[in-house]
Amino acid sequence: MGNITINIKDVSMHFRKGTQKINSIKEYFIKKIKKEVEYENFVALDNINLEIHKGEVVGFVGLNGAGKSTLLKLVSGVLKPTTGSLEINGQVSPLLELGAGFDNELTGRENITLNGLILGYSKRFINENIDNIIDFAEIREFIDTPIKNYSSGMKARLGFAIATIKTPEILIVDEVLSVGDGRFRNKSENKMLELIKSDATVLFVSHSIDQIRRLCTKVVWLEKGKVKIVGDSEKICNMYNEYLNR
Repeated sequence: MGNITINIKDVSMHFRKGTQKINSIKEYFIKKIKKEVEYENFVALDNINLEIHKGEVVGFVGLNGAGKSTLLKLVSGVLKPTTGSLEINGQVSPLLELGAGFDNELTGRENITLNGLILGYSKRFINENIDNIIDFAEIREFIDTPIKNYSSGMKARLGFAIATIKTPEILIVDEVLSVGDGRFRNKSENKMLELIKSDATVLFVSHSIDQIRRLCTKVVWLEKGKVKIVGDSEKICNMYNEYLNR
């Protein structure tokens, strides 16, 4: 077992959720001034404890609302926990939402440079690898077109190509491999397998249990914001499939 790359200790995440139907911004501000806006506390994650070691490929399963994406956003630094702490040993390359981190007014080429710099790549590295990124994403004829004209699939392919051109220390993938046609899904899966062999640490969310079974070494099952069980990929995937088929 490698060194601990991600150590999640007693982490909870609470959100305030409005309980009233407010029909306009004007009505909202009037209620806000009068202190009549009512909220309820929504617990997205409840006291999560988890250790992820270097080189592990960890799949996350659970129904919608179980807390999978919230947990990955915490690891990525997009959100801060309400309570608890996260210790991250390594640079995180997140692929969370389609087009997240892209500037819609910039071209695909300009966004490669922007995203690459955000991920810590040098300008020289980006310039040397830009053609490989464009070819992997299969968007050469659109590369000098503003990103706002791209389909969601094109954005996802480009984001995946940028994040994986260099072996990341920690890669976070949330549903991105489900985008695109079957051929591109196979290509991105093969890229993931390369990363797995290279000792990258990968956190992976997918609605495809078969994909998680194929790619992951360990699976975390979340239920209503809590860790239900952690274990071997084959075993947990079988248990989760049985649960879904009940």
